[in-house]
Amino acid sequence: TGFVGMALSYGLSLNMSFVFSIQNQCNLANQIISVERVNQYMDIQSEAAEVVEENRPSPDWPQDGNVELRDLKIRYRKDAPLVLHGITCRFEAGNKIGIVGRTGSGKTTLIGALFRLVEPADGKIIIDSVDISTIGLHDLRSRLGIIPQDPTLFQGTVRYNLDPLGQFSDQQIWEVRCTQI
Repeated sequence: TGFVGMALSYGLSLNMSFVFSIQNQCNLANQIISVERVNQYMDIQSEAAEVVEENRPSPDWPQDGNVELRDLKIRYRKDAPLVLHGITCRFEAGNKIGIVGRTGSGKTTLIGALFRLVEPADGKIIIDSVDISTIGLHDLRSRLGIIPQDPTLFQGTVRYNLDPLGQFSDQQIWEVRCTQI
């Protein structure tokens, strides 16, 4: 019986050694993956310029809100297949437009292209006679707004959520001019 007790005692300690070994291997794998992620992020291309001094839109752009897509083609990577395949259409100012489609049909990609979150592989997006690919990202994104489908409540005051950078006076915020597309 002494031999059986000793065997059980060593067996249990061997089991703990296996658990400890596997735990260390998992931690090592996680740390190696962290290094791989940092390496991937180092190779990501930066976005376009915030401001293109030689091609800034007028201070009151967009005035009307006409949006035109000309043979718009989008892919997420250079070697990836096209997600949007040559969309051509025009949205006149003042019209309310609904974009509908099944999951994966490109609705979100189209909105991302308007804000240049993804750059077109070919074609153009023109807002009030300005090709948005020729202007800086700050000039574009600071003048467009989006109302999400799902309501979201943010921390802070309503004033802060309307003007998080503090660029406008209270009077200017009360006199907001909306451009409908």
